[in-house]
This record gives sequence, C-alpha cells and structure tokens, in this order.
Amino acid sequence: MNFSGTSIAFAPWVPWPVLIGLGSVALVLLLLTAVRGARGVGWRLLAIAALWLTLANPALVNEKREYRKDIGIVVMDDSPSQAIGDRKQMAEAALDKITEEAKQVPDLDLRVVRAGGGAEAAVGDQGTRLFQALERALSDVPRRRFAGAVMITDGEVHDVPADLKTLPAGPIHGLVTGSPGETDRRLVVVRAPGFGFVDKSVTMTIRIEDAETPRGTGVSVSVRRDGGQPSTIRVPANQDFNVDVPITHGGENVLELEVGAGPHELTMINNRAVVAINGIRDRLRVLLISGEPHPGERTWRNLLKADPSVDLVHFTILRPPEKQDGTPINELSLIAFPIRELFQVKLHDFDLIIFDRYRQQNILPRLYIQAIADYVENGGAILEAAGPTDATGLSLYYTPLGTVLPGEPSGKVLEQPFKPALTDIGRRHPVTADLPGAGPQGGNPSWGKWMRQIEITPLRGETLMSGADNEPLLVLDRVGQGRVAQLASDHIWLWSRGYDGGGPQAELLRRLAHWLMKEPDLEEEDLKAVLQGGKIMVTRRSLQAGGAEVTVTDPLDNKRTLQLAETAPGRATGELPVTVPGLYRVEDGKHTALAAIGAINPKEFADVRATESLLQPVTDGSGGGQFWLGQGTPSLRRVGEDRVAHGRDWLGLVAHHDYDVVGIEQVPLLPAAAVLLLGIGGLMLAWRREGK
Repeated sequence: MNFSGTSIAFAPWVPWPVLIGLGSVALVLLLLTAVRGARGVGWRLLAIAALWLTLANPALVNEKREYRKDIGIVVMDDSPSQAIGDRKQMAEAALDKITEEAKQVPDLDLRVVRAGGGAEAAVGDQGTRLFQALERALSDVPRRRFAGAVMITDGEVHDVPADLKTLPAGPIHGLVTGSPGETDRRLVVVRAPGFGFVDKSVTMTIRIEDAETPRGTGVSVSVRRDGGQPSTIRVPANQDFNVDVPITHGGENVLELEVGAGPHELTMINNRAVVAINGIRDRLRVLLISGEPHPGERTWRNLLKADPSVDLVHFTILRPPEKQDGTPINELSLIAFPIRELFQVKLHDFDLIIFDRYRQQNILPRLYIQAIADYVENGGAILEAAGPTDATGLSLYYTPLGTVLPGEPSGKVLEQPFKPALTDIGRRHPVTADLPGAGPQGGNPSWGKWMRQIEITPLRGETLMSGADNEPLLVLDRVGQGRVAQLASDHIWLWSRGYDGGGPQAELLRRLAHWLMKEPDLEEEDLKAVLQGGKIMVTRRSLQAGGAEVTVTDPLDNKRTLQLAETAPGRATGELPVTVPGLYRVEDGKHTALAAIGAINPKEFADVRATESLLQPVTDGSGGGQFWLGQGTPSLRRVGEDRVAHGRDWLGLVAHHDYDVVGIEQVPLLPAAAVLLLGIGGLMLAWRREGK
C-alpha cells in the first residue's frame, strides 16, 4: 500500500553555523538601528530575511511511502501434553478463529509456528520450549514491526526466560487450554542411584503426589522388574518413601513403577515411572583348578589375570595322594589343598569354577563334588577343559558332576590335526558368532590347527564348535539356574602360541567366561531396543532361523506390530519412527525390551495440569493478557503504541504504521526571482523611508 507525506526541508548553501552567525549579526544591527530611532527598520528586516532564507534554501519535500505490515506471531503448542482430554481441539479452534480475524486486518501479517511436537518431542528432555520457537520466528523480523505474540498452550512451558529484557518489545498473550483447578495424581522418583553392586541392594526414594488424597494414606504401587511379573507395595501418599531394590544381575536392572488412577485423573502417563540401575560386579571371583601342569595352563591364567576386575584363585595339583616318594613331610614346600575351605565354606563366593585337565585323584571327596553340582543348579557356573584322561574312567563325568555336564565321553581320543569350525548354531550364538577368522559358512576357517580332541556325545545343550571328524568340540548348556560349558580339547593354547597362524583364543575364552557369568550382552535368546536417529531399532537374537514379529507399546499405551527381518545369522532387526518421548515396551511373546526415548521420566509429563502461573510474569511484564479457552476465545484487535493491549474478552496487537520511502520530490519555496524582488524591493523601500 502506497501513500504520500509532505514536509519542509532545508539545504543551506553555507554551513549552518555560518548562516546562524550572519543572521545573528544582522538582527543585532537592526536592533541597534531601531534603538536609535532610524526609519525603515521593517523594510530592512524584510530584505535581510529574504536574503537569509535564500541562503537557507528551503524546499517542500513530498515523500512517496510504501506501507509495511506489522507482524504478529502465533506459537502453537503441539507437545504431547496437549493431547490430554480436549486440549488439542480447543487449541486448533482458537487458532482458526484468530487467523480468520487476522485476514480481515489489511496491515497485519500473522505467522503461525508450531513447537514441541514431532522429532523435537522425542529427543532429549527439554520439555515444551515455546520461547525458543518464538525467537526463531522473529529471527528475520525487524523489531519495529513486531506487533505481539499469542501462545496457545496448556501453560506447561519449560523455557520461560528469567530476564524479560531479552524478549522483544510487544505484548505476549497466553491462550490456555484445559480448565482452572485441574487435579492429577502422579508418581515422582525423588532419588534413584545410577548403579549398584550385583547381589546387593540399593535404595531409591519415590513419592505419590495427589492433592485429593490425605497425607499418609496408603496407595498401591505396582513394581515390575525387567519386564517380568509385577508385585505390589503400599506407599503413603504425599510423602517420601524409600524402596529397597536388590540388584540381581549385571547390566541394566529396569524397574517400572505404576500407581492407580486418582479421584480425578487427567492422564495415566505420569502415574508411571521407570528407574534403570546399572548392575556392576564388585569383583568377579574365579576358581581355576588344573589337574596337572601342562602348556595350556598358562593360557587360562594369563587370560584371567589380564582382567583387573577378576579375582583369580588358581591351584595346580602337583602331588596326588597316591604319590609316595619318601620325602619327609617337614621338607615338603607344597601348599596343602584347602578342600573344605574352597568347596564348602567359600564355594558360593565364586562366580565361575574352571576344571582344566582335571581327573579323579581322590583329592575331592564325592561329597564336595556333589556340592559343586548343587552349586551349578543354584546359579553357579563351571567350565571343563578336557584332557586325555577324560577319555578314561577318571573323567569328571563319572562323578556327581556328570548330572550337569552336557557331553558324555566315548572313551576315544582323536590324535590328529584339525581346524575348529563353527556349527550352524555356533554362527548364531553370541559366544561364537562373528568370531574373527571363522570364515564364511561352508568355507574353511583362517585360524590354526589343534592336535588332540576327546570324543564326546552331547546329551543336552547346544554344540557351537566341531573339531576332528566333525565331532562336537564346544558344548554349552543351562542347568537349573546355572550354566555349564564343555571344551573337549586341551589344545587351545596352540592358538596363543601362534602355531599355524594362531587364532582368537582370547576373544573366545573371554566370551565363554562372560556367558557363563550371565553377561546380558551374550544372551542367545534376547530382545533389545535402542534409539537411533529418531527411530527405535529393535534387535532380536535367537538360535532359530528366520524373522519375528514384535509388539511395540508407546508411552500413551498405543500398540503397533513390527515385523523383524533376519539380517545376520541369529539376528533379526527392524525399525520404527517415534515422536512421543517416554518408555517404549517391545515384546515378542517371551521376551520384553524397554527403550527410553528422550528421558525415561520426561519433564513433559512431570506435571500435566493446565496452568497460567508459568506464563504470568511474561504476560504481565509485556502488557499482554491470559485467557482460559474453556471460557471462550478472545477476539483480535489492533491497538496503538503505549495503549492497553488486552481486555476482558479481547487481545490486542500493536499497530506501528511503519513504512519505507520509495521516492522523493522537492519544490523550492523561494524562487530566485521572488527572492531578488523581495530583497531589492525591501532595500529600496527602506532607503526611501529614510529619505523622508
């Protein structure tokens, strides 16, 4: 829109100080002349004024102006808390009304920006950030043209500036969805440790906040551990309550807590909380018993001693009871084998027991061997690395440990070169999958040969590696609550010596030991879900071939089905885009995986009650107003600068009337002929007056 503006401008021929000085001198002389009573002073004044104005060079300036619209900003809160009740519908209706009214105002450009939704809600834990969105919207707007802002929100805004001077000059209004005085029950995790030692307990503090429940009233809280069956505890309302949490395994111990609905519940989202406590082992205690000295003994010792988190107790049986060489007892320097201390008093302190080429020598009574079998049934772990005597009646299989060992020796020793190879199950099992040098399926491994193997017949468990004549070499099994591994050869030490190119003995034995000690990352049947680039990446490990179907439940209890495709032996994966922060549950019928998107207990849902208190300092300080949309949407008006910008049922955006000058026309006010006539005429009339 174009319009004109007219003004008078001066473009003096001489600098203003000179022009002012000349005028002052002329006025002083005229004043002296008038005091002395000379005639013709008025005509002299006319002549001098004409000459002075000529030097000042006045002109009539006509500007061609282009009107610039004022810019108003509407910030629309699309955060997940706006999905509660009919808040979203109220917000969209208010937005439609304001934008329709703005279209009827020709000098207003109303811009709408949305904040808090989409990927923004799924990443991080910054809550609803409307002022950040307002700042981005104003990045290309001259502050002179800012008419004001309208924020349509439930009032739960988490980036309200503490210093109002950082805000642009203009009214900021709040249109609040929801209803005044809302109540809601919520579960708050006051304190929770980040880690704890396995087989010990930690303490976390929770609180149930509910304005409608008397303080101290018992409220039932459901507690679910690692996706298992829930249990119930009673928690007093509106006060802190300590909960003891036993750490049962390494890795993440995930606790889901949920309290029932309150008398007037807004949403169940903040009735839930999740606590992830990382279980760490104080020290891994390993008992290594070598039946006799041999070259492979150092391989086991070096592997276990290289890990600073392992406490190793190693005994090598050098002198069996039947050895009689006449040496006096007082001259023997060997340590007596502490049978009772190890296998009765301290047995359950060990996380893993390794029998390395052990054979029956009447050192361990059957009572203690039975105690080891019971130790496995109750959650312990043993690994047997077989030697030549395991093909005889001296094998551990012919003791009470035979009830837990998965392979039965046939009595045959295979003395021939062979390369250990992965079985089909071995390529799927995390202990041996992707083992360096394994080669492609059906191809030859690149690692070196072994020279001896004990022939065994697997009765239970899974065979991961085969050896000479394709006989089972490595067998793993779960027994009761414990685990057992059987390695039917004592020649893994050849890899550590680099024989025939060596092999990944350190990696294989490390994985094997950690699987036996129940490392979560080495579970062969497992389901995991993690966030990558705004998507949930689901991975299912299984010894069964093919894909799988899982059910994904989002924080709002919406369920979706996700099909997983096999991408590698033993591994099926799939991905799902996410927009809502919080805890996602992934289930395949047997296993449950939990994925925290953003924060586990997001700030967005910490308090979902609609409020006007958070925006109050901003609206009051900027001259804006707040309105509950449940009581009606205010109408839009334009107001002048420094005028009140809101009323009972209306909100105002400032009219600045800003413009750009697109052209200028100048017309001199004193043409040369007129100035000459006035100057000469004034001087002549003054001379004539003096002559009378």
